[in-house]
Amino acid sequence: MWEMRHNPNVFMIGEDIFRFGGVFGTADGLGAEFGPQRIIDTPISETGFVSMAAGAAMAGMHPIVELAYIDFIGVCYNSIVNFAAKTHYMSGGGFKVPMTMMIGVGAGYCNAAQHSQSMYAVLAHMPGIKVVLASNAYDAKGLMHAALREENFVIYLCHKHMAGIAYLGRPIPGTIRAVPNEPYTIPIGKAAIAREGNDVTLVGLGWTVHQSLEAAAELERDGISAEVVDLRSLVPLDRETVCASVRRTGRLVVADEDYLSYGVSGEIVATVAESGVAFKSPPRRVAFPDIPIPFSRPMERGVLPFANKIAKAARSTLE
Repeated sequence: MWEMRHNPNVFMIGEDIFRFGGVFGTADGLGAEFGPQRIIDTPISETGFVSMAAGAAMAGMHPIVELAYIDFIGVCYNSIVNFAAKTHYMSGGGFKVPMTMMIGVGAGYCNAAQHSQSMYAVLAHMPGIKVVLASNAYDAKGLMHAALREENFVIYLCHKHMAGIAYLGRPIPGTIRAVPNEPYTIPIGKAAIAREGNDVTLVGLGWTVHQSLEAAAELERDGISAEVVDLRSLVPLDRETVCASVRRTGRLVVADEDYLSYGVSGEIVATVAESGVAFKSPPRRVAFPDIPIPFSRPMERGVLPFANKIAKAARSTLE
């Protein structure tokens, strides 16, 4: 709200945001304060409203685009990667695209294969896009302020299970943090050490940060000290913080809710390997297998990267 109150060029556009407040509450209360001219409901036409928002950004506005499910990026992928992401470069700096795109990610609530994916590696792979994902309320506010002050395209990912919506289950305790009323920013591209440790590094993003913290608590009972790195940002990626942690511990486990192949987990492992860090044991990846996400609750829970799997992988690095 603060940015909208202080910058008349900021507006929000998407499906079900004016009266309903967005599927996951991301626009709750904004319609009542700012009206339908700045909180704009759209038809179910992602290609149309994402393209319109990119054009508005090039004309000097700062749109916040709500895309409830990352699964829908295929519908508007051309607008994302060929217009919003590339225009600044292709115009020789003549046109900036100050646009923030909020996208829901994550599984765990039986919404099946077309509404449960993470897929952030697909976006992080494309030049011209900054990609962030907060793991707690404090970082969420700081990263949003930072995104809305960027001069070009930022994708602001929101994990559905951390949104505090009742039908998605009880809030994850670690997501609840004191948030100051005054504005502040979290630097885009700077990871955080969520927990210090000496024996093994656990790297997570969003929801998997909390699974990694739970795994670290379990490992502590066995006398294993695990350090947890919260990436917070995929682009830019804070490779230095990750490498420094693994340099101390000598061991690495990456927990990733995106697919195993060609994804963030592989990028992290490659980054550390290329830095010359000497592993004490082979690194491990705990990620979503390369299958469509099941609708069945037992099947879905069976393939998500929960804390018990992360702890098991960490123990294997010490054997």
